[in-house]
Amino acid sequence: MKKVRRAIISVTDKEGVIEFARRLSGMGVEIVSTGGTGRMIQDAGVEIIPIDSYTGFPEMLDGRLKTLHPKIHGGILGMRDNAEHQKEMTNHGIPPIDMVVVNLYAFEDTIAKGCKMAEAIENIDIGGPTMIRAAAKNYNDVAVVTDSADYAAILEEMEAKGGTLCNDTRLKLAKKVFSLTARYDAAISNYLGSLPEMPDVEDRKSFPDTCTLQFSKIQDLRYGENPHQKAAFYASSGCGLAGAAQLHGKALSFNNILDVNAALSIAGEFSETAVVIIKHNNPCGAAVSTKSVLDAYKHALACDSTSAFGGIVGINRTVTADVAEELNKIFLEAIIAPGFDEDALEILKSKKNLRLMAAKEFGPTKEATELSEFDIKRVSGGVLFQSLDTGSASELKTVTERGPDEEELKDLLFAWNIGRHVKSNAIILASGSRTVGIGAGQMSRIDSTQLAFMKAANAELEVKGSVLASDAFFPFRDNVDLAAEKGVRAIIQPGGSIRDDEVIAAANEHNIAMIFTGIRHFRH
Repeated sequence: MKKVRRAIISVTDKEGVIEFARRLSGMGVEIVSTGGTGRMIQDAGVEIIPIDSYTGFPEMLDGRLKTLHPKIHGGILGMRDNAEHQKEMTNHGIPPIDMVVVNLYAFEDTIAKGCKMAEAIENIDIGGPTMIRAAAKNYNDVAVVTDSADYAAILEEMEAKGGTLCNDTRLKLAKKVFSLTARYDAAISNYLGSLPEMPDVEDRKSFPDTCTLQFSKIQDLRYGENPHQKAAFYASSGCGLAGAAQLHGKALSFNNILDVNAALSIAGEFSETAVVIIKHNNPCGAAVSTKSVLDAYKHALACDSTSAFGGIVGINRTVTADVAEELNKIFLEAIIAPGFDEDALEILKSKKNLRLMAAKEFGPTKEATELSEFDIKRVSGGVLFQSLDTGSASELKTVTERGPDEEELKDLLFAWNIGRHVKSNAIILASGSRTVGIGAGQMSRIDSTQLAFMKAANAELEVKGSVLASDAFFPFRDNVDLAAEKGVRAIIQPGGSIRDDEVIAAANEHNIAMIFTGIRHFRH
């Protein structure tokens, strides 16, 4: 147990620091502080020693030089049980510093909001990382505090144990330091590596020369995709699924997490009330409704109630009791929504294993991290980076003699948005803002088209008058001929085939409206 007698406090994030300093001072801890932090603590009535008085050297270079001094770093790095260290510290008038309370300049937040290079550079912290790394290296003698969330526990331990902190606590705090500095340096490296050759140009390259990413483990999982595989869930931020709260049920499995993420992403695509049911990372039914959540759910379920058994449901509205009653009628693995009414929770909790997830942000999130810009896939010996598939069908081109009417266009755009989340080759049949058949993951497009119609027939859903969305172009006219045979009235697809003219001619022969998006949505 090591007693804390002297602390240096220098923080960018000042949340809770006044109360923390006040209670440290109340335990007899001498506080050395810098610039704005010191003034704020002093103005609150807590006695401090300004850093320039402590070192005998002024803060200078617009604050770039404050703590880089032997009296600071000698006090942090000196080992208390090393007689030679103690002798040198005494000879040079270097008192020990027992606690370092520092968090770093907000570099990541600065670049996330958009800034010029000069501003980014000024938000690269030098003294902060140096101090906390020194303190973490000497954790046996020095406590290092980088997170205001730790203030309460540290004070509680010190007040209970006569101003001391145990070695386990100091080691735990030190571990956080090296994770923090690794992430911090990675953010700087990623940013600078993404700049063009001329640094006075603001535009950044799409991909940095080197990319270093950091993830924090949320939990170990029972196993991976299969029982013989080990797995864990790591977060890049507290956004999206990583920030969702589990309200009930068994722990999420590896496969559950993938499917819940798909449900969150698809339901979050829509501003209207939307419900999607996921099975094996593909939607087996989806619908939007202007009436109610219950209406959307019933239509989504009707698309493929067989596959929905054991599925994952995503709902972009609060779940109410009437919806909960319907959800409870089949076996589901998980439900994710922005929230659940108390009555709905009581109903759904009757199934002890059903996982209930409440997401703070429903749909796409803007994370303040370099990772948010990329979709990352592992391959042997490396990883593939790509920008996220956020392209929308904003520039539609009618290529047939007949264009879609208002209702057809609405259904086409609905089907197109669902198709972005279906494994290629993907064919979506829709009618009345609901899916009536989904063909996913087939090796040929005609197979996917046939599968979509088969699914609709199995569900006894009407396809006459429906619309069809294809995630990529049609290589042959056979898909259009089959669609016409089944009564499809309109088609949306990217276009770009060498046989586009033949495909368009087929659509004209059958009086099918066809629009091109110019954007493909392969999903491998």
